[in-house]
Amino acid sequence: MDPQARELLVIVATYNESENIPTLISQVRSLDLPAHILVVDDNSPEGTGQLVERIAQETPGCIKVLHRAGKLGYASALREGLAMGLRDGYNIIMTMDADLSHDPAKIPELYAATRNYDVAVGSRYVPGGGTANWPLYRRVLSRSASLLARVLTGLRTHDCTGGFRAYRSHVITQADLLNSNTEGYSFLVETLFKCQRAGASITEVPIIFTDRRRGQSKISKKIILEAGWVLLKLFYSRLAGK
Repeated sequence: MDPQARELLVIVATYNESENIPTLISQVRSLDLPAHILVVDDNSPEGTGQLVERIAQETPGCIKVLHRAGKLGYASALREGLAMGLRDGYNIIMTMDADLSHDPAKIPELYAATRNYDVAVGSRYVPGGGTANWPLYRRVLSRSASLLARVLTGLRTHDCTGGFRAYRSHVITQADLLNSNTEGYSFLVETLFKCQRAGASITEVPIIFTDRRRGQSKISKKIILEAGWVLLKLFYSRLAGK
Protein backbone atom coordinates (compact mmCIF):
# COMPACT_ATOMS: atom_id res chain seq x y z
CA MET A 1 0.00 0.00 0.00
CA ASP A 2 1.20 3.47 -0.87
CA PRO A 3 2.66 4.97 2.34
CA GLN A 4 1.92 8.44 1.00
CA ALA A 5 -1.82 7.83 0.69
CA ARG A 6 -2.86 6.22 3.94
CA GLU A 7 -6.06 8.16 4.48
CA LEU A 8 -8.90 5.62 4.42
CA LEU A 9 -8.75 1.86 4.99
CA VAL A 10 -11.82 -0.31 4.39
CA ILE A 11 -11.68 -3.60 6.33
CA VAL A 12 -13.70 -6.58 5.12
CA ALA A 13 -13.74 -9.84 7.11
CA THR A 14 -14.36 -12.88 4.90
CA TYR A 15 -15.15 -16.55 5.15
CA ASN A 16 -16.38 -18.22 1.95
CA GLU A 17 -17.35 -14.98 0.19
CA SER A 18 -15.87 -15.63 -3.27
CA GLU A 19 -19.27 -15.00 -4.88
CA ASN A 20 -19.48 -11.49 -3.45
CA ILE A 21 -15.98 -10.14 -2.87
CA PRO A 22 -15.05 -9.28 -6.51
CA THR A 23 -18.16 -7.11 -6.86
CA LEU A 24 -17.54 -5.44 -3.51
CA ILE A 25 -13.91 -4.64 -4.34
CA SER A 26 -14.87 -3.29 -7.77
CA GLN A 27 -17.54 -1.02 -6.30
CA VAL A 28 -15.24 0.32 -3.57
CA ARG A 29 -12.47 1.00 -6.08
CA SER A 30 -14.88 2.88 -8.36
CA LEU A 31 -15.41 5.53 -5.67
CA ASP A 32 -13.58 8.83 -5.96
CA LEU A 33 -11.90 8.36 -2.58
CA PRO A 34 -8.36 7.66 -1.29
CA ALA A 35 -9.52 4.22 -0.15
CA HIS A 36 -7.44 1.10 0.33
CA ILE A 37 -9.00 -2.30 1.04
CA LEU A 38 -7.88 -4.86 3.60
CA VAL A 39 -9.51 -8.29 3.32
CA VAL A 40 -9.09 -10.39 6.48
CA ASP A 41 -9.75 -13.96 5.37
CA ASP A 42 -10.24 -16.90 7.74
CA ASN A 43 -8.69 -19.47 5.39
CA SER A 44 -11.88 -19.83 3.36
CA PRO A 45 -12.07 -23.41 1.98
CA GLU A 46 -13.56 -22.16 -1.30
CA GLY A 47 -10.61 -19.84 -1.94
CA THR A 48 -11.77 -16.31 -1.12
CA GLY A 49 -8.30 -15.31 0.09
CA GLN A 50 -6.56 -16.62 -3.02
CA LEU A 51 -9.12 -14.91 -5.26
CA VAL A 52 -8.48 -11.57 -3.57
CA GLU A 53 -4.72 -12.11 -3.97
CA ARG A 54 -5.22 -12.43 -7.73
CA ILE A 55 -7.32 -9.27 -7.80
CA ALA A 56 -4.69 -7.47 -5.71
CA GLN A 57 -1.99 -8.34 -8.24
CA GLU A 58 -4.00 -6.46 -10.87
CA THR A 59 -4.20 -3.33 -8.69
CA PRO A 60 -0.87 -3.04 -6.86
CA GLY A 61 -0.91 -1.00 -3.66
CA CYS A 62 -4.71 -0.75 -3.36
CA ILE A 63 -5.65 -4.14 -1.88
CA LYS A 64 -4.06 -6.25 0.83
CA VAL A 65 -5.06 -9.68 2.15
CA LEU A 66 -4.47 -10.85 5.70
CA HIS A 67 -4.56 -14.65 5.60
CA ARG A 68 -5.45 -16.27 8.92
CA ALA A 69 -4.89 -19.89 9.92
CA GLY A 70 -8.55 -20.87 10.16
CA LYS A 71 -12.05 -19.80 11.11
CA LEU A 72 -11.09 -17.60 14.06
CA GLY A 73 -14.20 -15.44 14.05
CA TYR A 74 -15.64 -12.10 12.98
CA ALA A 75 -14.62 -10.09 16.04
CA SER A 76 -10.99 -11.21 16.05
CA ALA A 77 -10.82 -10.53 12.29
CA LEU A 78 -11.95 -6.95 12.88
CA ARG A 79 -9.51 -6.52 15.76
CA GLU A 80 -6.60 -7.71 13.60
CA GLY A 81 -7.72 -5.44 10.79
CA LEU A 82 -8.05 -2.42 13.07
CA ALA A 83 -4.63 -3.14 14.57
CA MET A 84 -3.06 -3.33 11.10
CA GLY A 85 -4.76 -0.08 10.10
CA LEU A 86 -3.29 1.64 13.16
CA ARG A 87 0.18 0.22 12.50
CA ASP A 88 0.05 1.40 8.90
CA GLY A 89 -0.95 4.91 9.95
CA TYR A 90 -4.41 5.32 8.39
CA ASN A 91 -6.44 8.33 9.49
CA ILE A 92 -9.87 6.75 8.98
CA ILE A 93 -10.55 3.04 9.38
CA MET A 94 -13.85 1.63 8.16
CA THR A 95 -15.48 -1.79 8.56
CA MET A 96 -18.17 -3.34 6.36
CA ASP A 97 -19.63 -6.73 5.54
CA ALA A 98 -18.43 -8.78 2.58
CA ASP A 99 -21.85 -10.00 1.42
CA LEU A 100 -23.00 -6.73 -0.27
CA SER A 101 -25.56 -6.09 2.47
CA HIS A 102 -23.71 -2.80 3.02
CA ASP A 103 -23.88 -0.60 -0.07
CA PRO A 104 -20.39 0.73 -0.97
CA ALA A 105 -22.10 3.82 -2.40
CA LYS A 106 -22.62 4.96 1.22
CA ILE A 107 -18.88 4.91 1.98
CA PRO A 108 -18.36 8.57 0.93
CA GLU A 109 -21.11 9.71 3.30
CA LEU A 110 -19.65 7.78 6.23
CA TYR A 111 -16.19 9.05 5.36
CA ALA A 112 -17.42 12.65 5.17
CA ALA A 113 -19.11 12.31 8.58
CA THR A 114 -15.73 11.65 10.22
CA ARG A 115 -14.74 15.25 9.52
CA ASN A 116 -16.99 16.23 12.42
CA TYR A 117 -17.34 13.01 14.44
CA ASP A 118 -15.04 10.36 15.86
CA VAL A 119 -17.30 7.49 14.80
CA ALA A 120 -19.87 7.27 11.99
CA VAL A 121 -22.33 4.37 12.10
CA GLY A 122 -24.27 3.18 9.07
CA SER A 123 -27.72 3.00 10.64
CA ARG A 124 -30.87 1.14 9.68
CA TYR A 125 -32.88 2.76 12.45
CA VAL A 126 -32.72 6.50 11.84
CA PRO A 127 -34.91 8.42 9.35
CA GLY A 128 -33.95 7.39 5.84
CA GLY A 129 -32.56 4.03 6.96
CA GLY A 130 -34.13 0.60 6.71
CA THR A 131 -33.81 -2.99 5.53
CA ALA A 132 -34.60 -4.73 2.26
CA ASN A 133 -35.50 -8.35 1.55
CA TRP A 134 -35.96 -9.15 5.24
CA PRO A 135 -38.97 -11.09 6.53
CA LEU A 136 -40.95 -9.49 9.35
CA TYR A 137 -39.51 -11.74 12.08
CA ARG A 138 -35.94 -10.68 11.22
CA ARG A 139 -36.85 -6.99 11.25
CA VAL A 140 -38.52 -7.39 14.64
CA LEU A 141 -35.59 -9.43 16.02
CA SER A 142 -32.98 -6.94 14.83
CA ARG A 143 -34.82 -3.88 16.15
CA SER A 144 -35.46 -5.64 19.44
CA ALA A 145 -31.78 -6.52 19.78
CA SER A 146 -30.72 -2.91 19.26
CA LEU A 147 -33.39 -1.66 21.65
CA LEU A 148 -32.32 -4.16 24.32
CA ALA A 149 -28.68 -3.14 23.83
CA ARG A 150 -29.61 0.52 24.30
CA VAL A 151 -31.64 -0.16 27.44
CA LEU A 152 -28.99 -2.33 29.10
CA THR A 153 -25.90 -0.35 28.11
CA GLY A 154 -27.19 3.21 27.94
CA LEU A 155 -26.07 3.58 24.34
CA ARG A 156 -27.53 6.56 22.51
CA THR A 157 -26.92 5.05 19.06
CA HIS A 158 -30.10 3.61 17.50
CA ASP A 159 -28.38 0.88 15.46
CA CYS A 160 -26.06 -0.87 17.91
CA THR A 161 -25.51 -4.11 15.99
CA GLY A 162 -24.55 -2.96 12.49
CA GLY A 163 -20.99 -3.40 11.29
CA PHE A 164 -20.85 -0.63 8.65
CA ARG A 165 -18.80 1.98 10.51
CA ALA A 166 -15.99 4.50 10.18
CA TYR A 167 -13.63 5.31 13.03
CA ARG A 168 -11.10 8.10 13.34
CA SER A 169 -7.94 6.19 14.18
CA HIS A 170 -7.29 7.94 17.49
CA VAL A 171 -10.57 6.71 18.96
CA ILE A 172 -9.56 3.07 18.45
CA THR A 173 -6.70 3.61 20.86
CA GLN A 174 -8.55 6.06 23.10
CA ALA A 175 -11.47 3.67 23.62
CA ASP A 176 -9.20 0.59 23.90
CA LEU A 177 -11.15 -1.26 21.21
CA LEU A 178 -8.45 -3.86 20.61
CA ASN A 179 -8.52 -5.05 24.22
CA SER A 180 -11.42 -7.49 23.98
CA ASN A 181 -12.08 -11.21 24.20
CA THR A 182 -15.49 -11.02 22.54
CA GLU A 183 -15.65 -13.40 19.59
CA GLY A 184 -18.99 -12.77 17.86
CA TYR A 185 -21.03 -9.91 16.48
CA SER A 186 -21.64 -8.62 20.01
CA PHE A 187 -18.18 -7.08 19.59
CA LEU A 188 -20.03 -4.36 17.67
CA VAL A 189 -22.10 -3.41 20.71
CA GLU A 190 -19.03 -3.55 22.92
CA THR A 191 -17.07 -1.19 20.66
CA LEU A 192 -19.85 1.40 20.69
CA PHE A 193 -20.13 1.10 24.46
CA LYS A 194 -16.40 1.71 24.82
CA CYS A 195 -16.43 4.63 22.38
CA GLN A 196 -19.33 6.33 24.18
CA ARG A 197 -17.71 5.68 27.57
CA ALA A 198 -14.46 7.24 26.29
CA GLY A 199 -16.30 10.40 25.27
CA ALA A 200 -16.10 9.86 21.51
CA SER A 201 -18.53 11.79 19.33
CA ILE A 202 -20.78 9.37 17.41
CA THR A 203 -23.18 10.02 14.55
CA GLU A 204 -25.48 7.83 12.48
CA VAL A 205 -25.73 7.87 8.70
CA PRO A 206 -28.91 6.29 7.27
CA ILE A 207 -28.38 3.16 5.17
CA ILE A 208 -30.58 0.53 3.55
CA PHE A 209 -29.36 -2.90 4.63
CA THR A 210 -29.98 -5.50 1.91
CA ASP A 211 -29.98 -9.16 2.85
CA ARG A 212 -27.34 -11.27 1.13
CA ARG A 213 -28.28 -12.83 -2.21
CA ARG A 214 -25.31 -15.22 -2.43
CA GLY A 215 -23.55 -17.36 0.14
CA GLN A 216 -24.59 -18.36 3.64
CA SER A 217 -25.13 -16.29 6.78
CA LYS A 218 -22.53 -16.72 9.54
CA ILE A 219 -25.01 -16.14 12.42
CA SER A 220 -25.27 -19.16 14.75
CA LYS A 221 -26.94 -20.02 18.05
CA LYS A 222 -23.54 -19.74 19.74
CA ILE A 223 -23.16 -16.16 18.51
CA ILE A 224 -26.65 -15.25 19.72
CA LEU A 225 -25.98 -16.73 23.18
CA GLU A 226 -22.67 -14.90 23.43
CA ALA A 227 -24.41 -11.64 22.52
CA GLY A 228 -26.73 -12.05 25.50
CA TRP A 229 -23.80 -12.72 27.81
CA VAL A 230 -21.87 -9.68 26.54
CA LEU A 231 -24.91 -7.44 27.05
CA LEU A 232 -25.16 -8.59 30.66
CA LYS A 233 -21.45 -7.88 31.20
CA LEU A 234 -21.81 -4.39 29.73
CA PHE A 235 -24.90 -3.79 31.87
CA TYR A 236 -22.92 -4.71 35.00
CA SER A 237 -20.03 -2.51 33.86
CA ARG A 238 -22.45 0.38 33.41
CA LEU A 239 -23.94 -0.10 36.86
CA ALA A 240 -20.51 -0.39 38.44
CA GLY A 241 -19.26 2.68 36.59
CA LYS A 242 -16.32 0.77 35.13
